[in-house]
Amino acid sequence: MATDMTRHFRTRDLARYALPSICTAVFVSIYGIIDGLFVSNFAGTTAFAAVNLIMPFIMILATTGTMIGTGGSAIVGATRGEGNDERANAQFTLFVMAAAILGVVLALVGAAVMRPASALLGANPGPFQDQSVLYGTISMVSLPLFILQYAFQTLFVTAGKPKLGFIVMLAAGCTNIVLDALFVGVFRWGVAGAAWATVTSEFVGGLLPVFYFARKNESHLRLLSPRAVRRALDGSSRQTSIPRLFGKACGNGSSEMVSGLAQSVVSMLYNLQLLAYAGENGVAAYGVIMYVFMIFSACYLGYAMACAPLVSFQRGARHPEEVGSILRKSLGLNATAGLVMLAFAQMSAPVIAQIFVGYDPELAAFTEHGFRLYSVAFLIMGLGIYASSFFTALGNGKVSALISFLRTFVFEAGSVLLLPLVLGQDGIWLAIDVAECAAVIVSFAFLIGLRKTYGYSLRAPRGTTA
Repeated sequence: MATDMTRHFRTRDLARYALPSICTAVFVSIYGIIDGLFVSNFAGTTAFAAVNLIMPFIMILATTGTMIGTGGSAIVGATRGEGNDERANAQFTLFVMAAAILGVVLALVGAAVMRPASALLGANPGPFQDQSVLYGTISMVSLPLFILQYAFQTLFVTAGKPKLGFIVMLAAGCTNIVLDALFVGVFRWGVAGAAWATVTSEFVGGLLPVFYFARKNESHLRLLSPRAVRRALDGSSRQTSIPRLFGKACGNGSSEMVSGLAQSVVSMLYNLQLLAYAGENGVAAYGVIMYVFMIFSACYLGYAMACAPLVSFQRGARHPEEVGSILRKSLGLNATAGLVMLAFAQMSAPVIAQIFVGYDPELAAFTEHGFRLYSVAFLIMGLGIYASSFFTALGNGKVSALISFLRTFVFEAGSVLLLPLVLGQDGIWLAIDVAECAAVIVSFAFLIGLRKTYGYSLRAPRGTTA
Protein backbone atom coordinates (compact mmCIF):
# COMPACT_ATOMS: atom_id res chain seq x y z
CA MET A 1 0.00 0.00 0.00
CA ALA A 2 1.28 3.49 -0.85
CA THR A 3 2.46 5.76 1.97
CA ASP A 4 -0.04 8.30 3.31
CA MET A 5 1.71 11.66 2.93
CA THR A 6 -1.08 13.65 4.61
CA ARG A 7 -0.27 12.48 8.14
CA HIS A 8 2.05 14.12 10.68
CA PHE A 9 5.50 12.53 10.80
CA ARG A 10 7.30 12.20 14.13
CA THR A 11 11.10 11.90 14.23
CA ARG A 12 11.09 8.11 14.35
CA ASP A 13 8.46 8.05 11.59
CA LEU A 14 10.73 10.09 9.32
CA ALA A 15 13.67 7.81 10.07
CA ARG A 16 11.65 4.69 9.25
CA TYR A 17 10.11 6.30 6.19
CA ALA A 18 13.50 7.33 4.81
CA LEU A 19 15.24 4.00 5.44
CA PRO A 20 14.25 2.35 2.12
CA SER A 21 15.41 5.41 0.16
CA ILE A 22 18.69 5.45 2.06
CA CYS A 23 19.21 1.77 1.25
CA THR A 24 18.32 2.46 -2.38
CA ALA A 25 20.90 5.23 -2.68
CA VAL A 26 23.51 3.02 -1.02
CA PHE A 27 22.88 0.17 -3.43
CA VAL A 28 23.20 2.49 -6.42
CA SER A 29 26.58 3.61 -5.11
CA ILE A 30 27.61 -0.02 -4.66
CA TYR A 31 27.78 -0.51 -8.44
CA GLY A 32 31.01 1.45 -8.75
CA ILE A 33 32.37 0.10 -5.49
CA ILE A 34 31.95 -3.53 -6.55
CA ASP A 35 33.59 -2.76 -9.89
CA GLY A 36 36.51 -1.12 -8.13
CA LEU A 37 36.90 -3.89 -5.58
CA PHE A 38 37.11 -6.63 -8.20
CA VAL A 39 39.20 -4.61 -10.67
CA SER A 40 41.68 -3.59 -7.97
CA ASN A 41 42.16 -7.13 -6.67
CA PHE A 42 42.02 -9.06 -9.95
CA ALA A 43 43.24 -6.62 -12.62
CA GLY A 44 45.75 -4.46 -10.74
CA THR A 45 46.44 -0.85 -9.82
CA THR A 46 46.62 0.48 -13.40
CA ALA A 47 43.22 -0.92 -14.32
CA PHE A 48 41.78 0.33 -11.02
CA ALA A 49 43.12 3.84 -11.63
CA ALA A 50 41.81 3.74 -15.21
CA VAL A 51 38.24 3.06 -14.05
CA ASN A 52 38.49 5.83 -11.45
CA LEU A 53 39.81 8.29 -14.02
CA ILE A 54 36.88 7.93 -16.45
CA MET A 55 34.13 7.56 -13.85
CA PRO A 56 33.63 11.32 -13.32
CA PHE A 57 32.87 11.75 -17.04
CA ILE A 58 30.26 8.99 -16.93
CA MET A 59 28.68 10.55 -13.85
CA ILE A 60 28.50 13.97 -15.53
CA LEU A 61 26.23 12.43 -18.17
CA ALA A 62 24.19 10.46 -15.62
CA THR A 63 23.40 13.49 -13.45
CA THR A 64 20.65 14.49 -15.88
CA GLY A 65 18.60 11.65 -14.40
CA THR A 66 18.96 13.15 -10.93
CA MET A 67 17.97 16.57 -12.28
CA ILE A 68 14.81 15.29 -13.95
CA GLY A 69 13.91 12.98 -11.07
CA THR A 70 14.26 15.52 -8.25
CA GLY A 71 12.91 18.49 -10.18
CA GLY A 72 10.03 16.45 -11.54
CA SER A 73 9.23 14.94 -8.15
CA ALA A 74 8.82 18.39 -6.61
CA ILE A 75 6.26 19.27 -9.30
CA VAL A 76 4.42 15.94 -9.14
CA GLY A 77 4.37 15.99 -5.34
CA ALA A 78 2.94 19.52 -5.22
CA THR A 79 0.30 18.61 -7.84
CA ARG A 80 -0.77 15.63 -5.75
CA GLY A 81 -0.93 17.88 -2.70
CA GLU A 82 -3.34 20.09 -4.65
CA GLY A 83 -5.52 17.02 -5.25
CA ASN A 84 -5.04 16.69 -9.04
CA ASP A 85 -3.92 13.06 -9.52
CA GLU A 86 -4.62 12.97 -13.27
CA ARG A 87 -2.26 15.85 -13.97
CA ALA A 88 0.32 14.34 -11.60
CA ASN A 89 0.33 11.10 -13.62
CA ALA A 90 0.74 13.03 -16.85
CA GLN A 91 3.64 15.02 -15.40
CA PHE A 92 5.26 11.84 -14.10
CA THR A 93 5.01 10.22 -17.55
CA LEU A 94 6.50 13.27 -19.25
CA PHE A 95 9.55 13.26 -17.00
CA VAL A 96 10.19 9.53 -17.48
CA MET A 97 9.94 9.87 -21.28
CA ALA A 98 12.24 12.90 -21.26
CA ALA A 99 14.86 11.07 -19.18
CA ALA A 100 14.88 8.11 -21.59
CA ILE A 101 15.18 10.23 -24.74
CA LEU A 102 17.88 12.44 -23.27
CA GLY A 103 19.75 9.33 -22.17
CA VAL A 104 19.96 7.99 -25.72
CA VAL A 105 21.31 11.29 -27.05
CA LEU A 106 23.92 11.58 -24.32
CA ALA A 107 25.03 7.96 -24.79
CA LEU A 108 25.79 8.58 -28.45
CA VAL A 109 27.67 11.79 -27.68
CA GLY A 110 29.56 10.17 -24.82
CA ALA A 111 30.73 7.22 -26.93
CA ALA A 112 31.94 9.57 -29.65
CA VAL A 113 34.08 11.74 -27.34
CA MET A 114 35.28 9.11 -24.86
CA ARG A 115 38.96 9.11 -25.93
CA PRO A 116 39.34 12.92 -26.00
CA ALA A 117 37.58 13.03 -22.64
CA SER A 118 40.04 10.57 -21.13
CA ALA A 119 42.94 12.64 -22.47
CA LEU A 120 41.41 15.77 -20.96
CA LEU A 121 41.22 13.97 -17.62
CA GLY A 122 44.96 13.32 -17.69
CA ALA A 123 45.37 9.93 -19.40
CA ASN A 124 48.36 9.70 -21.73
CA PRO A 125 48.26 7.35 -24.76
CA GLY A 126 48.95 3.80 -23.71
CA PRO A 127 47.39 0.94 -21.70
CA PHE A 128 46.14 3.31 -18.98
CA GLN A 129 44.13 5.41 -21.44
CA ASP A 130 43.00 2.37 -23.44
CA GLN A 131 41.46 0.76 -20.37
CA SER A 132 39.75 4.01 -19.40
CA VAL A 133 38.23 4.36 -22.85
CA LEU A 134 37.17 0.71 -22.92
CA TYR A 135 35.32 0.95 -19.61
CA GLY A 136 33.68 4.25 -20.53
CA THR A 137 32.57 3.19 -24.00
CA ILE A 138 30.94 -0.02 -22.80
CA SER A 139 29.18 1.97 -20.05
CA MET A 140 27.44 4.08 -22.70
CA VAL A 141 25.40 1.01 -23.74
CA SER A 142 23.24 1.34 -20.63
CA LEU A 143 23.49 5.09 -20.02
CA PRO A 144 19.77 5.71 -20.83
CA LEU A 145 18.82 3.06 -18.26
CA PHE A 146 21.32 4.47 -15.77
CA ILE A 147 19.69 7.90 -16.15
CA LEU A 148 16.24 6.36 -15.67
CA GLN A 149 17.49 4.52 -12.62
CA TYR A 150 18.61 7.80 -11.06
CA ALA A 151 15.30 9.47 -11.91
CA PHE A 152 13.25 6.65 -10.40
CA GLN A 153 15.11 6.88 -7.08
CA THR A 154 13.10 9.98 -6.18
CA LEU A 155 10.01 9.17 -8.23
CA PHE A 156 9.46 5.91 -6.31
CA VAL A 157 9.27 7.96 -3.11
CA THR A 158 6.84 10.43 -4.69
CA ALA A 159 4.72 7.47 -5.73
CA GLY A 160 4.58 6.37 -2.10
CA LYS A 161 6.59 3.21 -2.78
CA PRO A 162 10.08 3.74 -1.31
CA LYS A 163 10.33 0.09 -0.28
CA LEU A 164 9.63 -1.07 -3.83
CA GLY A 165 12.34 1.29 -5.06
CA PHE A 166 14.75 -0.37 -2.66
CA ILE A 167 13.77 -3.84 -3.89
CA VAL A 168 14.47 -2.82 -7.49
CA MET A 169 17.89 -1.43 -6.55
CA LEU A 170 18.59 -4.53 -4.49
CA ALA A 171 17.93 -6.69 -7.55
CA ALA A 172 20.19 -4.49 -9.67
CA GLY A 173 22.91 -4.45 -7.02
CA CYS A 174 22.90 -8.24 -6.61
CA THR A 175 23.10 -8.60 -10.39
CA ASN A 176 26.18 -6.40 -10.43
CA ILE A 177 27.88 -8.27 -7.60
CA VAL A 178 27.29 -11.73 -9.09
CA LEU A 179 28.40 -10.71 -12.59
CA ASP A 180 31.48 -8.88 -11.31
CA ALA A 181 32.53 -12.04 -9.49
CA LEU A 182 31.97 -14.05 -12.67
CA PHE A 183 33.32 -11.69 -15.35
CA VAL A 184 36.24 -10.20 -13.42
CA GLY A 185 37.02 -12.77 -10.73
CA VAL A 186 36.48 -16.01 -12.71
CA PHE A 187 36.77 -15.12 -16.41
CA ARG A 188 39.42 -12.41 -15.75
CA TRP A 189 37.95 -9.98 -18.31
CA GLY A 190 39.37 -7.00 -16.40
CA VAL A 191 37.78 -3.57 -16.93
CA ALA A 192 35.61 -4.89 -19.77
CA GLY A 193 34.09 -7.49 -17.47
CA ALA A 194 33.41 -4.88 -14.79
CA ALA A 195 31.78 -2.61 -17.35
CA TRP A 196 29.50 -5.34 -18.74
CA ALA A 197 28.47 -6.35 -15.22
CA THR A 198 27.44 -2.76 -14.51
CA VAL A 199 25.63 -2.44 -17.84
CA THR A 200 23.55 -5.53 -17.10
CA SER A 201 22.65 -4.31 -13.61
CA GLU A 202 21.57 -0.92 -14.98
CA PHE A 203 19.20 -2.63 -17.41
CA VAL A 204 17.63 -4.28 -14.37
CA GLY A 205 17.46 -1.05 -12.36
CA GLY A 206 16.15 1.05 -15.24
CA LEU A 207 13.61 -1.27 -16.85
CA LEU A 208 11.86 -2.89 -13.87
CA PRO A 209 10.33 0.43 -12.72
CA VAL A 210 9.04 1.09 -16.24
CA PHE A 211 7.28 -2.27 -16.28
CA TYR A 212 5.77 -1.60 -12.85
CA PHE A 213 4.45 1.89 -13.55
CA ALA A 214 3.22 1.01 -17.06
CA ARG A 215 0.42 -1.13 -15.62
CA LYS A 216 -2.19 -0.59 -12.94
CA ASN A 217 -0.48 -0.60 -9.56
CA GLU A 218 -0.94 0.27 -5.90
CA SER A 219 1.21 3.41 -5.96
CA HIS A 220 0.11 7.03 -6.33
CA LEU A 221 1.45 7.19 -9.90
CA ARG A 222 1.32 5.35 -13.20
CA LEU A 223 2.60 5.87 -16.75
CA LEU A 224 0.10 7.15 -19.34
CA SER A 225 0.08 7.04 -23.12
CA PRO A 226 1.68 10.00 -24.96
CA ARG A 227 -1.77 11.08 -26.17
CA ALA A 228 -3.13 11.12 -22.62
CA VAL A 229 -0.13 13.15 -21.47
CA ARG A 230 -0.64 15.77 -24.16
CA ARG A 231 -4.36 15.95 -23.46
CA ALA A 232 -3.74 16.54 -19.76
CA LEU A 233 -0.87 18.99 -20.04
CA ASP A 234 -0.92 20.84 -23.35
CA GLY A 235 -3.20 23.61 -24.52
CA SER A 236 -4.95 24.50 -21.26
CA SER A 237 -2.57 27.29 -20.23
CA ARG A 238 1.00 28.47 -20.56
CA GLN A 239 1.74 27.17 -17.08
CA THR A 240 0.84 23.58 -17.95
CA SER A 241 2.26 23.38 -21.49
CA ILE A 242 4.70 20.52 -21.96
CA PRO A 243 7.80 22.60 -22.86
CA ARG A 244 7.29 24.97 -19.91
CA LEU A 245 6.66 22.10 -17.54
CA PHE A 246 9.83 20.28 -18.59
CA GLY A 247 11.81 23.50 -18.33
CA LYS A 248 10.45 24.10 -14.84
CA ALA A 249 11.45 20.59 -13.75
CA CYS A 250 14.98 21.02 -15.13
CA GLY A 251 15.31 24.43 -13.50
CA ASN A 252 14.05 23.17 -10.16
CA GLY A 253 16.21 20.06 -10.28
CA SER A 254 19.25 21.93 -11.53
CA SER A 255 20.74 21.99 -8.04
CA GLU A 256 21.10 18.20 -8.03
CA MET A 257 22.58 18.28 -11.52
CA VAL A 258 24.89 21.12 -10.51
CA SER A 259 25.97 19.04 -7.54
CA GLY A 260 26.64 15.99 -9.71
CA LEU A 261 28.49 17.99 -12.36
CA ALA A 262 30.51 19.87 -9.77
CA GLN A 263 31.47 16.69 -7.92
CA SER A 264 32.65 15.16 -11.19
CA VAL A 265 34.70 18.23 -12.10
CA VAL A 266 36.14 18.40 -8.59
CA SER A 267 37.01 14.70 -8.83
CA MET A 268 38.98 15.52 -11.95
CA LEU A 269 40.83 18.25 -10.04
CA TYR A 270 41.60 15.81 -7.23
CA ASN A 271 42.98 13.31 -9.76
CA LEU A 272 45.12 15.95 -11.45
CA GLN A 273 46.48 17.20 -8.12
CA LEU A 274 47.16 13.68 -6.86
CA LEU A 275 48.85 12.69 -10.12
CA ALA A 276 51.17 15.66 -9.61
CA TYR A 277 51.84 14.97 -5.92
CA ALA A 278 51.72 11.15 -5.73
CA GLY A 279 51.38 9.63 -9.22
CA GLU A 280 49.08 6.69 -9.99
CA ASN A 281 49.06 5.66 -6.33
CA GLY A 282 47.41 8.97 -5.51
CA VAL A 283 44.63 8.33 -8.02
CA ALA A 284 44.19 4.77 -6.72
CA ALA A 285 43.97 5.98 -3.10
CA TYR A 286 41.46 8.66 -4.04
CA GLY A 287 39.42 6.00 -5.86
CA VAL A 288 39.16 3.95 -2.67
CA ILE A 289 38.19 7.03 -0.64
CA MET A 290 35.56 8.05 -3.19
CA TYR A 291 33.98 4.59 -3.15
CA VAL A 292 33.54 4.80 0.61
CA PHE A 293 32.50 8.44 0.35
CA MET A 294 29.72 7.41 -2.03
CA ILE A 295 28.24 5.10 0.60
CA PHE A 296 28.37 7.70 3.36
CA SER A 297 27.00 10.51 1.18
CA ALA A 298 24.35 8.13 -0.19
CA CYS A 299 22.90 7.89 3.32
CA TYR A 300 22.45 11.66 3.39
CA LEU A 301 21.23 11.81 -0.20
CA GLY A 302 18.78 8.97 0.36
CA TYR A 303 17.30 10.73 3.37
CA ALA A 304 16.97 14.03 1.50
CA MET A 305 15.45 12.19 -1.45
CA ALA A 306 12.84 10.58 0.81
CA CYS A 307 11.81 13.77 2.59
CA ALA A 308 11.64 16.03 -0.48
CA PRO A 309 8.30 14.62 -1.75
CA LEU A 310 6.82 15.05 1.75
CA VAL A 311 7.83 18.71 1.78
CA SER A 312 6.50 19.22 -1.76
CA PHE A 313 3.19 17.57 -0.87
CA GLN A 314 2.75 19.72 2.25
CA ARG A 315 3.66 22.82 0.26
CA GLY A 316 0.98 21.98 -2.29
CA ALA A 317 -1.50 21.31 0.52
CA ARG A 318 -0.61 24.70 2.11
CA HIS A 319 0.57 23.29 5.46
CA PRO A 320 3.69 25.37 6.34
CA GLU A 321 3.66 24.11 9.93
CA GLU A 322 4.25 20.57 8.65
CA VAL A 323 7.03 21.83 6.37
CA GLY A 324 8.73 23.36 9.41
CA SER A 325 8.24 20.19 11.43
CA ILE A 326 9.92 18.06 8.76
CA LEU A 327 12.79 20.56 8.47
CA ARG A 328 13.53 20.67 12.20
CA LYS A 329 13.44 16.92 12.64
CA SER A 330 15.57 16.40 9.54
CA LEU A 331 18.30 18.76 10.72
CA GLY A 332 18.44 16.88 14.04
CA LEU A 333 18.60 13.48 12.35
CA ASN A 334 21.36 14.62 9.98
CA ALA A 335 23.43 16.04 12.84
CA THR A 336 23.13 12.80 14.81
CA ALA A 337 24.01 10.71 11.75
CA GLY A 338 27.12 12.86 11.24
CA LEU A 339 28.51 11.95 14.64
CA VAL A 340 27.94 8.25 14.03
CA MET A 341 29.45 8.32 10.54
CA LEU A 342 32.58 10.18 11.60
CA ALA A 343 33.25 7.75 14.44
CA PHE A 344 32.69 4.75 12.18
CA ALA A 345 34.90 6.15 9.43
CA GLN A 346 37.82 6.75 11.77
CA MET A 347 37.59 3.27 13.28
CA SER A 348 37.19 1.48 9.95
CA ALA A 349 39.92 3.32 8.00
CA PRO A 350 42.56 0.53 8.29
CA VAL A 351 40.05 -2.16 7.33
CA ILE A 352 38.82 -0.23 4.29
CA ALA A 353 42.37 0.30 3.03
CA GLN A 354 43.18 -3.41 3.46
CA ILE A 355 40.06 -4.54 1.62
CA PHE A 356 40.79 -2.49 -1.50
CA VAL A 357 44.58 -2.21 -1.69
CA GLY A 358 45.90 -4.56 0.98
CA TYR A 359 48.13 -6.19 -1.63
CA ASP A 360 50.34 -3.06 -1.53
CA PRO A 361 51.28 -2.08 2.07
CA GLU A 362 52.63 1.34 1.07
CA LEU A 363 49.47 2.18 -0.90
CA ALA A 364 47.29 0.88 1.95
CA ALA A 365 49.02 3.15 4.50
CA PHE A 366 48.75 6.11 2.13
CA THR A 367 45.04 5.43 1.60
CA GLU A 368 44.32 5.07 5.33
CA HIS A 369 46.00 8.39 6.10
CA GLY A 370 44.09 10.21 3.36
CA PHE A 371 40.77 8.71 4.40
CA ARG A 372 41.18 9.78 8.04
CA LEU A 373 41.61 13.41 6.96
CA TYR A 374 38.92 13.30 4.28
CA SER A 375 36.27 11.68 6.47
CA VAL A 376 36.07 14.62 8.91
CA ALA A 377 33.63 16.10 6.37
CA PHE A 378 31.11 13.33 7.16
CA LEU A 379 30.31 15.12 10.42
CA ILE A 380 28.44 18.04 8.78
CA MET A 381 28.00 17.01 5.17
CA GLY A 382 24.37 15.98 5.61
CA LEU A 383 23.27 19.48 6.65
CA GLY A 384 24.32 21.09 3.37
CA ILE A 385 22.90 18.24 1.31
CA TYR A 386 19.55 18.43 3.08
CA ALA A 387 19.31 22.24 2.85
CA SER A 388 19.75 22.11 -0.93
CA SER A 389 17.16 19.34 -1.28
CA PHE A 390 14.74 21.22 1.00
CA PHE A 391 14.67 24.27 -1.29
CA THR A 392 14.26 22.05 -4.33
CA ALA A 393 11.19 20.54 -2.66
CA LEU A 394 9.85 24.06 -2.04
CA GLY A 395 10.24 24.83 -5.73
CA ASN A 396 13.11 27.30 -5.24
CA GLY A 397 15.60 25.89 -7.70
CA LYS A 398 17.76 29.02 -7.67
CA VAL A 399 18.61 28.88 -3.97
CA SER A 400 18.99 25.12 -4.10
CA ALA A 401 21.35 25.35 -7.07
CA LEU A 402 23.36 28.11 -5.43
CA ILE A 403 23.89 26.08 -2.26
CA SER A 404 24.94 23.05 -4.33
CA PHE A 405 27.20 25.08 -6.60
CA LEU A 406 28.98 26.76 -3.71
CA ARG A 407 29.24 23.56 -1.69
CA THR A 408 30.38 21.12 -4.35
CA PHE A 409 32.30 23.38 -6.70
CA VAL A 410 33.35 26.83 -5.53
CA PHE A 411 34.36 25.92 -1.98
CA GLU A 412 35.83 22.50 -2.72
CA ALA A 413 37.53 23.34 -6.02
CA GLY A 414 39.08 26.42 -4.46
CA SER A 415 40.25 24.41 -1.46
CA VAL A 416 41.77 21.56 -3.46
CA LEU A 417 43.70 24.03 -5.61
CA LEU A 418 44.86 26.37 -2.82
CA LEU A 419 45.34 24.27 0.33
CA PRO A 420 48.13 22.07 -1.14
CA LEU A 421 50.17 25.24 -1.70
CA VAL A 422 50.17 25.75 2.07
CA LEU A 423 49.77 22.26 3.55
CA GLY A 424 51.26 20.11 0.81
CA GLN A 425 49.71 16.74 0.02
CA ASP A 426 47.52 16.77 3.15
CA GLY A 427 45.87 19.92 1.84
CA ILE A 428 44.26 17.82 -0.90
CA TRP A 429 42.59 15.53 1.64
CA LEU A 430 41.50 18.42 3.87
CA ALA A 431 39.88 20.39 1.03
CA ILE A 432 36.45 18.80 1.47
CA ASP A 433 36.46 19.51 5.23
CA VAL A 434 36.92 23.23 4.62
CA ALA A 435 34.31 23.22 1.85
CA GLU A 436 31.63 21.53 3.96
CA CYS A 437 32.15 23.99 6.84
CA ALA A 438 31.63 26.93 4.50
CA ALA A 439 28.57 25.23 2.95
CA VAL A 440 26.86 24.78 6.32
CA ILE A 441 27.23 28.49 7.06
CA VAL A 442 25.65 29.41 3.71
CA SER A 443 22.87 26.83 4.12
CA PHE A 444 21.77 28.13 7.50
CA ALA A 445 21.89 31.69 6.22
CA PHE A 446 19.28 30.76 3.58
CA LEU A 447 17.20 28.61 5.95
CA ILE A 448 16.96 31.49 8.43
CA GLY A 449 16.60 34.24 5.84
CA LEU A 450 13.75 32.59 3.89
CA ARG A 451 11.73 31.17 6.77
CA LYS A 452 9.13 33.95 6.61
CA THR A 453 8.82 33.66 2.83
CA TYR A 454 7.66 30.04 3.09
CA GLY A 455 6.00 30.28 6.49
CA TYR A 456 8.04 27.59 8.27
CA SER A 457 9.72 27.96 11.64
CA LEU A 458 13.08 26.67 12.83
CA ARG A 459 11.73 26.53 16.38
CA ALA A 460 9.18 23.98 17.48
CA PRO A 461 5.94 25.46 18.89
CA ARG A 462 5.67 25.14 22.66
CA GLY A 463 3.99 22.01 23.89
CA THR A 464 4.76 19.94 20.78
CA THR A 465 6.49 16.56 20.85
CA ALA A 466 8.52 14.56 18.34
